[in-house]
Amino acid sequence: MIFVSVGTHEAPFDRLLRAAGELRTDEELVVQYGPSAVRCGRATEFDYLPFDEVVELVRRARVVVTHAGVGSVMLALSNGKRPVVMARLRRFDEHVDDHQLELARRLAGAGLVDLVEDGAGLALALMRSGTPPAAATGAPWLGTSLQEYLAEQLGAPVAAGA
Repeated sequence: MIFVSVGTHEAPFDRLLRAAGELRTDEELVVQYGPSAVRCGRATEFDYLPFDEVVELVRRARVVVTHAGVGSVMLALSNGKRPVVMARLRRFDEHVDDHQLELARRLAGAGLVDLVEDGAGLALALMRSGTPPAAATGAPWLGTSLQEYLAEQLGAPVAAGA
């Protein structure tokens, strides 16, 4: 099963939903679409779901496709999934800035997510997806890198021993 989630942000994420709707697969597709008006057609679709149901869908999924929201990404990673992520972008009025793209690029560089920057890359990413996150295969732990990134963004020093 492929689970697609746009998270709980108040802005629609039509770009991700259009890409999901164009997938040519016989695999079950479950979509959480939030405030978007776009529907994927053949998918089982929900506007929002209780958190425990989202967790269960993430656990059942072969692949999790989501926006690059830190909560959604961490939920997938904590359940042993390397998510396919598409960042919400300011230029499409999907978010107030491009912080999701910055985070997604860093996580992709660490081998923790598969980043697709447009709909054309989604089908390709799903074909090679399903491998565990790099953290599960010996890559450096996310903690230090994430702390450094956040400190850089916030202009704060990294705590000693962190």
